[in-house]
Amino acid sequence: MDSKQEAKKIRLGISIGDLNGIGCEVALKTFEDNRMLDFCTPVLFASNKTISHQKQALGLQINFHGVQTATKAVNGKINVVNVWKETPKTEFGQATAEGGTYAIKSLRAAVSSLKKGEIDVLVTAPINKNNIQADDFKFPGHTDYLAEELAGESLMFMVTDTLRVGLLTDHIAVKDVANAITTKLVKDKVATMMLSLKMDFGIRRPKIAMLGINPHSGDNGTIGQEDDKILKPAIQELFNKGDMVYGPYSADSFFGSNSHQNFDAILAAYHDQGLIPFKTLSFGKGVNFTAGLSKVRTSPDHGTAYEIAGQGKADESSFKEAVFSAIQIYRNRREYRELTSNPLKKQNHRKSA
Repeated sequence: MDSKQEAKKIRLGISIGDLNGIGCEVALKTFEDNRMLDFCTPVLFASNKTISHQKQALGLQINFHGVQTATKAVNGKINVVNVWKETPKTEFGQATAEGGTYAIKSLRAAVSSLKKGEIDVLVTAPINKNNIQADDFKFPGHTDYLAEELAGESLMFMVTDTLRVGLLTDHIAVKDVANAITTKLVKDKVATMMLSLKMDFGIRRPKIAMLGINPHSGDNGTIGQEDDKILKPAIQELFNKGDMVYGPYSADSFFGSNSHQNFDAILAAYHDQGLIPFKTLSFGKGVNFTAGLSKVRTSPDHGTAYEIAGQGKADESSFKEAVFSAIQIYRNRREYRELTSNPLKKQNHRKSA
């Protein structure tokens, strides 16, 4: 790799998540393979002492380079930004208040660096949605916090190479789902998904399927009115405008019949409706991507996995996929902006495609 390419290597920030979970383990295992350093320059937001402790406790064979800011990150090395000087207590497998406190310290530092342009993309290790709650942090998860910190309209988008599932509503109680879904929400989420499919995944004419809110999409009003009164009119209006949006489809048979293979993405009404089939089909290979924001953020498709934390058993496959996805989406966005800002270049690109 020449010096010009080396200088342009993507800086990939990592927030380490709950210290008592598997976040550090899967992040460090990902870059234990030195070949990963050819794709990006990793920057972990934690401290030298914390990473040293995790490395020793897990028996990992890695070397890392401590830096004060992400701007000092060295290509070809695992870099650690020293966000704190103290040594927080690690209790593998336990959901402690201290574990949540340092997960948020890491996340805040990483997001601040992302906003300043010191890192190019962010991969977040899993957090515990309960122990992160504090007077100055009252978000149910990464997506909601990032939506406030970064410009844009957020969409929780679970993706693999062959399956993409987005959510109309994400971390809200099931009893609140129907009231939360409005015509405006449907239009906004479809618009965000459409743009992401074009800009982040290089799909020129995206085709989206929408799942119904109620069983059997309401059965013509027999099992709830929301599908007939909200989803169907919104879908028809979007389709009339030229957006290839179809549905609502009955969620119970949609994936089992392989209907999802006919679409570029699926928009589910609520969290479990979309994530249960996604994780069943793709667990360990899936990536949680926050689409619609000004910056790229991905995450593995699993949680803190306290039950195996500290035992060296965690599989880093999903975290590695999150790294690759972040890099590819960043490159796709850059190419999309270049093509859309230069019509002549866009025309030449199409001719050569």
